[in-house]
Amino acid sequence: MTETEIAELLAALRAGRLSLDEVSELFKRRSWVVARRPIPRTYVEMAAQQDVDGDVAGSFDEIVAAYDRGELTRAQYRTLAHAVADALNEGPTRDG
Repeated sequence: MTETEIAELLAALRAGRLSLDEVSELFKRRSWVVARRPIPRTYVEMAAQQDVDGDVAGSFDEIVAAYDRGELTRAQYRTLAHAVADALNEGPTRDG
């Protein structure tokens, strides 16, 4: 399995090769894949979305997964989430 740019940056953060500020700035400047899920019309559809097949590579899903695995602190997650939100609000995205 090939690591994505996001996974590589998160690994560099954990290893101390990049600071949180450096990763945050890189996240603000990248083009993000948007993992769009359709609006559920029924409870069955809503439940099905809770058990998705996997994370969308190149999307915020990767950051959420790293946080869920305990690879990011709450403060790191919050900082990176804000960086991604800034990028999504400022620039073009690639639909995934």
